[in-house]
Amino acid sequence: MQSLSTISQITFYVLLVLIGLLTLIIWGWQIQVLRGKAMKNPDGSADDWHEQKIFYGISVADVFVACPLSIIGIVLVFVSPRWGVYLLASVSFWLLWSNVMTTATSLRFEKPRITLNWFIVFPFGALVGVAYLVWTVLHFDIVY
Repeated sequence: MQSLSTISQITFYVLLVLIGLLTLIIWGWQIQVLRGKAMKNPDGSADDWHEQKIFYGISVADVFVACPLSIIGIVLVFVSPRWGVYLLASVSFWLLWSNVMTTATSLRFEKPRITLNWFIVFPFGALVGVAYLVWTVLHFDIVY
């Protein structure tokens, strides 16, 4: 990692912070859903497994798999950088996939007003995931 340019290192650490913040927000949100609380989305929909059972499974996957792996990946970047970068590549794919899925569903079925709050809740995670994947591809020879 020391052989990366200053701009590349700054970009990497900004992406780490964004992934960490998104992970903590998603973790807290999904714990509430798992506990049975209906969580209102900015597009007018709600994550409520009493209404749609699939939300329970999504919450279990996020709370017990995706979010812990994200935190472990961030910690590993500082302990064992190569393994941290590997793990965060899979985490960024999760961010990309889950946020594309929720964004497409929101646009198709809820027809939301596109506000800053909607943007942060839905497509922002996908952009962070793509940015990390692009960063990884651009620096593949150095980090792997």
